[in-house]
Amino acid sequence: MITQEIKTNIERQLQHTRKITFLVGAGISAESGIPTFRGKDGFWTDGSRNFTPQEMGTKKMFDLSFNKVWSWYLYRISICNQAKPNLSHIELSNIEKMIPSRFALISQNVDGLHFRQESFIENLYLIHGDLRFMRCSESCSRELYDIPNSLIEKPRDRNTPILFDETQLLVCPSCGAETRPHVLWFDEYYNEYYYHLNKVLRIAKETGLLIVVGTSGATNLPKKIVKNTLARQGIVVEVNPNESMFTEHLKARKNGFYIQGKSSEVLLEMRRFFQKVLD
Repeated sequence: MITQEIKTNIERQLQHTRKITFLVGAGISAESGIPTFRGKDGFWTDGSRNFTPQEMGTKKMFDLSFNKVWSWYLYRISICNQAKPNLSHIELSNIEKMIPSRFALISQNVDGLHFRQESFIENLYLIHGDLRFMRCSESCSRELYDIPNSLIEKPRDRNTPILFDETQLLVCPSCGAETRPHVLWFDEYYNEYYYHLNKVLRIAKETGLLIVVGTSGATNLPKKIVKNTLARQGIVVEVNPNESMFTEHLKARKNGFYIQGKSSEVLLEMRRFFQKVLD
């Protein structure tokens, strides 16, 4: 599955001292039963009964309909909490243990699967937030708060309403304003404090080997990460069952490669090859 040309480039980078970075998207969690965003069965395919997905995932919609947006996100959280890490998550954790000082994982995923015991990642940068937390919608502080267990343990579908008593749990402890999910919405911008903007761009410049797994490449920061790595003569390898916005660009570059396949199968093969080179 991994060609000899790609293995040669990987081996060369493993023998150098630059960072080995993984950039992952929702595709790696699909095998855990968590829908992707833009696939045919994705979270954003149906949206809600009255609004498009791009309208639902916005600060504007939150300001218009606090209950509708929180209802939809609590449904998402219930799916994520029932899911278990799959082989992709576990192999990423195994690879980090092999090269801890050089490893970085930049993840677009908000599902929390990188934090489970069997898949825990130390050098992790969540660039789209973390659904385990909420924060003040009025930004009275930067603090993150746990979402109350009584909200996330209740069985939900995407249209389960939020009861009045439940809304009283979704308030900022500091100022009493409404809280919001700790995620980056479509009408918001990346920043350093919540989404590690500057840090991950620096990591990309320090990266000798960037493995891009399970992402469509539809958002700006992942594009900049790939661009920064390529510009510094780093090797970029995309792993995806279907071609993405990255694929043609990488195929046209001497230091760009595409592997068509399931993330779990490719990452297993890759971890075994890393082990062979490093032993």
